[in-house]
Amino acid sequence: MRIPLIFIATVLMLTGCKEQRKPIQKKEPTKQVIFWKKTNPEEKEKNGGLILPGSFSAITVVDSIGPSRHLAVNDNGDIYVKLRETEGTLGNIALRDTTGDGRADIVQRFGGYPNDGKFATEMRIHQGYLYFSSEQVIYRQKLSPDKLIPESNPEVILTDRFPLRWHNAKSLAFDNDGFMYVTFSAPTNACEDANSQGKIKGHMPCPMLEYLGSIWRFDKNKPNQIQTDGELYATGIRSIVAFSWNNEDNALYAVQHGRDYLHNHAPEDYTEWDQAVLPAEEFMKIKKGDNYGWPYSYYDHFQGKKLVAPEYGGDGKLEAKEYTKPLMGLPAHWAPNDLLFYKGNQFPERYQNGAFVAFHGSTNRTPYPQAGYIIAFIPFENGRPTGSWEVFADGFAKTDTIASMPDAKYRPMGLAQDKDGALYISESKEGRIWKIEFKGNKSQFGNEQLKKMEELKGKTYIKTPDRVNDRLKS
Repeated sequence: MRIPLIFIATVLMLTGCKEQRKPIQKKEPTKQVIFWKKTNPEEKEKNGGLILPGSFSAITVVDSIGPSRHLAVNDNGDIYVKLRETEGTLGNIALRDTTGDGRADIVQRFGGYPNDGKFATEMRIHQGYLYFSSEQVIYRQKLSPDKLIPESNPEVILTDRFPLRWHNAKSLAFDNDGFMYVTFSAPTNACEDANSQGKIKGHMPCPMLEYLGSIWRFDKNKPNQIQTDGELYATGIRSIVAFSWNNEDNALYAVQHGRDYLHNHAPEDYTEWDQAVLPAEEFMKIKKGDNYGWPYSYYDHFQGKKLVAPEYGGDGKLEAKEYTKPLMGLPAHWAPNDLLFYKGNQFPERYQNGAFVAFHGSTNRTPYPQAGYIIAFIPFENGRPTGSWEVFADGFAKTDTIASMPDAKYRPMGLAQDKDGALYISESKEGRIWKIEFKGNKSQFGNEQLKKMEELKGKTYIKTPDRVNDRLKS
């Protein structure tokens, strides 16, 4: 088999001696900007424009801070946001509320490290450190109880020596034994062979799998690591942005971005409708040594089976039983970009230890409407998901039929929880952040409040499209 030169080059980069890294730039003065005027804190729209279950309410913490990815909330209420910046050295934002109304009145940019690409994503607080990621590098800074901005220069924990590529987000999770888990996603749909004639074929074996399409484990306290300093933890996972350690069962969870273009690659076996609704975004509990089967398979949530990918001989029916199955399948192409297990006491009991998922929204369901653009909730019982999901927060798109992604006003991106149990949501277009609280009687919360949210599943960007009636005219 002829292996593309890019794979050979990247393997040489990883196995050769460690390259000379660019030094972290001396920390620059931060810039303070007040975006939110508190003289009139009333919302222009109820709940900041969001649709929520009964007795939940939302406020806008800050508006238009710039395209934002993940966020984290410190115990003192300070909020840290990762910006999607490709240039300069100020890629983070810190927010502080000085009056106690939940809205930020101090907004400061900070960084002191080179921004290197549009997939800069992570922002987490772990054991007194602020961890964040550009596309290529994972940094951390020590937080001080009385300081909004960390005073030390960013410390390099891990550098990705592969070239910039698609799906290059570095999402992080931390266990209770000193390890940091990092996603190394793959930049292709199915490890395609560019020399395929007619039906698209995949490389067998896929040379990317030695380093990409996988999760790696590292010492969270060791500086200046590269990928080969870590340990391959699980493989066969195309792309992960939604990633979290669940302390309830001491396990790693993720929601995968499934592959695209089933019809484009194998039109004789898959229709355009099949391409729009398959494969599932997989909700996974990941154990060491798991192989979820990418690029050789995908998960069909309608059949509840792992199927062989068409590039490797599949036809939409042939099973791939040798790979790890997900806990459940979620709608296709919804782009799950954050995962949060609720650990607070503010929300009603049914939300305890369940999972919130931020669905960024699809870009490639044409000729059917784009879908997602919501915050979903997955209830857990006895330590496992019930198998169903609910609409928890809607109202981001501001339109019912999303023909293409730019039609949506907002794209929900990041999730965080504060010490009082409030939920925070970031979005990636303009940089609005919402804070959601429960204001009612928890013992009276039930089916009546959830019924309204269930009815939202009839919207064109949430429901499974009808093969004929929901096809958009060209």
